[in-house]
Amino acid sequence: MRTEAAFRSKGDTCRGWLYTPDGGEGPFPLVVMAGGWCYVRELVMPHYAEFFTRAGMAALLFDYRCLGVSDGEPRQHLDPNAQIEDYRNAISFAEGLSEVDPDRIGAWGISYSGGHVLILAATDPRVKCIVSTIPVVEGYRNMRRVHGTMGFRRLMDAVLEDRKARYRDESARGYIPHAAPDPERTLSSWPFPETYETFIQLKETEAPLYQNSSTIESVELLMNYSVHPFLPRILDTPSLVLVAEGDDLTLWDLEIDAYNRIPSAKKKLFIIPQTSHMTLYSDRSKLEIAAGQATEWLADHLVKPFG
Repeated sequence: MRTEAAFRSKGDTCRGWLYTPDGGEGPFPLVVMAGGWCYVRELVMPHYAEFFTRAGMAALLFDYRCLGVSDGEPRQHLDPNAQIEDYRNAISFAEGLSEVDPDRIGAWGISYSGGHVLILAATDPRVKCIVSTIPVVEGYRNMRRVHGTMGFRRLMDAVLEDRKARYRDESARGYIPHAAPDPERTLSSWPFPETYETFIQLKETEAPLYQNSSTIESVELLMNYSVHPFLPRILDTPSLVLVAEGDDLTLWDLEIDAYNRIPSAKKKLFIIPQTSHMTLYSDRSKLEIAAGQATEWLADHLVKPFG
């Protein structure tokens, strides 16, 4: 069953959906979910939520502030620290729901939010288990590699010009496409034509509120983003990291290196074979592999130990 949900985060309202199992009696274990770069709640996450509810877990997925159906200004602004705060406030909201067991809360994330849940595992003891799917782990290195030398020069020029413009007039902030069909000519945050094609298709089929745009400041914030200071603090939180074989978007070598830096023995790395970052969105069979692994891990830690 799916119902509307809303909670407050730093004075604004975040909106999402609460999924609960059709059978059984609550309170249920809960998986808190949010998306990656420019994602809205309709985008891919409901498919994962349905896997989780069939395994006896509830799921709360939501739009961050400034995106989709949630409040907040400026629109399409992606601040990773604010997004992690939204996760924390989603957990605080969920703790008070009669359908939810507050002692069995997990967190799931994908791409940008795949990094967010690693930080949550290190910093929020209410999170009893995480699934980090194709995570962004170090924004600066990520941007340098995917843009290449000349592309990165153009990106840095745009970031600095935007900073100067915002200093003169906050309303003059600039925007940049999430992706573009011609990244060699059109500057975008993630310069992959398949990213543009996949998200435009998803906008047409399941996520009409998706917008192919973010503030340029969002890219500046991404380049200050790293999960590495937090990884040594993941000592006892069961952590599954799902990596797409050969992922050259969020960079599977950086993801595997981040996984290896988690000191906890309660961890697992699963490499999804013969896939890529974007096929986890465009190919349902690849999504089902990832969802199956995530469901098994979450159930092993949030459901099975409790009978």
